[in-house]
Parts: sequence; structure tokens; C-alpha cells
Amino acid sequence: MLTAYIAAALRRAHYELLPDDGTFYGAIPGLDGVWAQAPSLEECREELQEVLEEWIVLGLRMGHPIPSIDGITLTVLDVA
Repeated sequence: MLTAYIAAALRRAHYELLPDDGTFYGAIPGLDGVWAQAPSLEECREELQEVLEEWIVLGLRMGHPIPSIDGITLTVLDVA
């Protein structure tokens, strides 16, 4: 489920070439704070995935709601 969520989120990513310094910027709409900037598009994609993974782990750990993407929902279940 986590892999499917990450893949779905990355499909929504938007990238742009920044004219000031020629680096690439990427962000995922709807996921505040999930963005990356790197010298190449591939490095930007890789960094964005790392940021997304850390954002998910931290959000789940802190009990923050993680937005559903393409019908995929991530939640922490309480185990008795």
C-alpha cells in the first residue's frame, strides 16, 4: 500500500526548470511541504521521492492526517 501511495503521489508531481540558476524544482500538489530542487530532472525526482517518504513517515508518526491519493489512504491502526 505504501509503494502504491508513493507511486500515485509521484505521478501528480509537477516539475519546472528554474530560469535563474538552471536547476529543477518539483512539488506534489496537495501535499504541503513536499518539494525538491536539484541540478538535474532525475536528481530532482529522486530527491522528491525521498522528501515524500520522510513526510509520510513523520506525518504518520505524529498522527497527522495523510491525504488520500487516487483512493489510496494511509492510516495507522491501533493494535490492542
